[in-house]
Amino acid sequence: MKRFSTVISPAELEGLLGQPQLRVVDCRASLQNPAAGRELFSQSHVPGASFADLLEDLSGPIVPGTTGRHPLPPLELFVTKLRAWGVGNASQVVVYDDAGGAFAARLWWMLRWLGHDAVAVLDGGFPAWVAEGRPVDAERPLLVAGDFEPQMRSELVVSAAELSQSSARQLFDARAPERYRGDVEPIDPVAGHIPGAVNLPFAENLRDGRFKSSAELRERLARALGETQPEDAIIYCGSGVTACHDVLAFAHAGLPLPRLFAGSWSEWITDPSRPTARRADP
Repeated sequence: MKRFSTVISPAELEGLLGQPQLRVVDCRASLQNPAAGRELFSQSHVPGASFADLLEDLSGPIVPGTTGRHPLPPLELFVTKLRAWGVGNASQVVVYDDAGGAFAARLWWMLRWLGHDAVAVLDGGFPAWVAEGRPVDAERPLLVAGDFEPQMRSELVVSAAELSQSSARQLFDARAPERYRGDVEPIDPVAGHIPGAVNLPFAENLRDGRFKSSAELRERLARALGETQPEDAIIYCGSGVTACHDVLAFAHAGLPLPRLFAGSWSEWITDPSRPTARRADP
């Protein structure tokens, strides 16, 4: 089986359906309606897919005043869920959503963080799959538990404490420009960005809901990085979810993975002593 590690087209995924090593995970979600993704999954999904809930499966418990809105889940609990979805060390995992990969990239990144490279995001997501007339069903798969064993890549994560202690880093903020500038803040209690961060909106990785070409992404990221090496860059967003989309863009561009500040802005602002900035202020 050909291995996919960044994105996969609907045609390529359909060609893999029925392969014993394939595991598909539906990551559809809505920040406004936490039940929406599961409801959509129950109605229709890619055949054989399992469902990953953003809050219950891809996030851990929120600790008020300490964590952000979507902290990483406890490792043992998450590995147990991966195995329940049938994921093993030899699995080709494909993840998808209906938001251009904004949520699916979270699971993509989590698997890469745990050392599993054979994971790809469905390009165009479920809307592209349906628009192309690919098969769907509403069945829940009966899966044999997987044998997944994590090989954690701790170097891919940076903590708030590490950010506070070091100025030798290039930060990128994956949120929309108006949130980066602090013009609006519809979710978090404080508006703005971490001082020194450069805006790198994840939505600009896409064109018409699909990823731009590797060459286009490489050109975009090279401009943003300047003299910074990709592995020295740090990406964050509001809660550590859509920042993973920028990390995926690095990978799809053929670049080394940057680090993720998983707690992101919503964790940064839990400590009022941490500095914040608005608009383009350094």
